[in-house]
Amino acid sequence: MTRRQKIRKAIILISFLLFPITINYFSPYIIIDGAAQGIIAGSFITFVLLFMVSLFLGRAFCGWVCPGAGIQEFCFTVNDKKARGGRLNWIKYFIWVPWISFIIAIAILAGGFHTVNPLHLTETGISVSEPAAYMMYFTIVGLFVILSFTAGKRAFCHYVCWMAPFMVIGTKIKNYFKWPSLHLESIGDKCKQCKICDKNCPMSLEVSRMVQSASMENAECILCGVCVDNCPQGVIKYVRKYGKLGL
Repeated sequence: MTRRQKIRKAIILISFLLFPITINYFSPYIIIDGAAQGIIAGSFITFVLLFMVSLFLGRAFCGWVCPGAGIQEFCFTVNDKKARGGRLNWIKYFIWVPWISFIIAIAILAGGFHTVNPLHLTETGISVSEPAAYMMYFTIVGLFVILSFTAGKRAFCHYVCWMAPFMVIGTKIKNYFKWPSLHLESIGDKCKQCKICDKNCPMSLEVSRMVQSASMENAECILCGVCVDNCPQGVIKYVRKYGKLGL
């Protein structure tokens, strides 16, 4: 394992260990409760920030910071089979669109947002501070684990994650406007088709096919750099596209 991947794994593990503190700031329910009262809650702020960051870094949050990444990648030791992905990736959008629509509707009924309270329903700043919160915490963690064990690598990211669509949309916007931002780039004629990249990709992507097609863009790519660090030919690189090579 390269130094960069050791650092990445350490970050997502620490992020998971902090999840009892931070879970409310990623909560789909708290943003609904806040919207019903015209309150911009902590999770609302988090999702806006994730979208803004994705305009320059794509889904790098998913690969480098997300607390769910820590527990899911730990589950690789039990089940390292590829997630089915592909045709089933639409499920998270089936969850996300009604959720967003409901938030907009109840915010309008509440007369719009008029208060900002990052600690809404998290008065102490710590998410898991009472028995009911523990139940919610273990339910979410259990969902991460069950999906990882039954549906393959990072299945939660593929099928359930309500945060991913924000970053997918941000990624598509940055690609459309072509401003300098983080991407992967490949040199296809150097590829030996060893498919080590396919085997190691935590998102179960067919990276070798992306290399051969000369397009490394994929909505499910989390820019974790595993393919970059495992390619024996150095075919894949991080780039600040439309700018200079980076990282």
